[in-house]
Amino acid sequence: MFAASTCLHHLPNMRPNMKKASSTPCTASPNGSLTKLRSKARPSTHVHRHFIQGAQLLSRARSSKNKSTAFNLAKSAANEADKALAIEPKDPAAHILKAMALDLMGHKNSALKSLDLALSPPAVKMLAEKERGDALFKRAQLQVSLNRKRRVDSAIEDLVEAVRLSADNAKGFCLLGQCYEMKGLKEDAKQAFEEALRVDPQLKEARDGLGRLGL
Repeated sequence: MFAASTCLHHLPNMRPNMKKASSTPCTASPNGSLTKLRSKARPSTHVHRHFIQGAQLLSRARSSKNKSTAFNLAKSAANEADKALAIEPKDPAAHILKAMALDLMGHKNSALKSLDLALSPPAVKMLAEKERGDALFKRAQLQVSLNRKRRVDSAIEDLVEAVRLSADNAKGFCLLGQCYEMKGLKEDAKQAFEEALRVDPQLKEARDGLGRLGL
């Protein structure tokens, strides 16, 4: 739940290299809205102001059709997150903001490190369950997009917890199904895809997943 009324959108579409899974993996839509994440700093502080400025810059970066402009705006957003973290290194919202900006810039490994910090003590203790579930889902997306074989077990661990915390996360269930599918766990994949469709009956990726399983 991001500061004030500023809403940060989902991480950009990530297209993991899934040869056995769908060519259109379940990822968060860039037009969907992340749970409104609020900086844990008081509104009057410099931390809060840097966070708001960064969130606004990231929003502009997402809406820009010019790649160079989008990159520069995202870089400025990451810089604002760094300024906030220099003052309050424990603020998980600033770590998540930085991760989203870095991902938009194409720096996925660095984005993953920022999410690791947000999801580690003491920062993670300041996240509400919904916020933590969203962050876990984003981290799983990054893990799969970076190295589908080596990181799939870690992604599954994050996704299992993410859907436990946010049972309405259809994309989370769908990506979980695709991860199970990559490991050859067809029954687990089937259950995950069915849960995704329970939440969102129109989710094409989940329907395609069930079709591939043939169960």
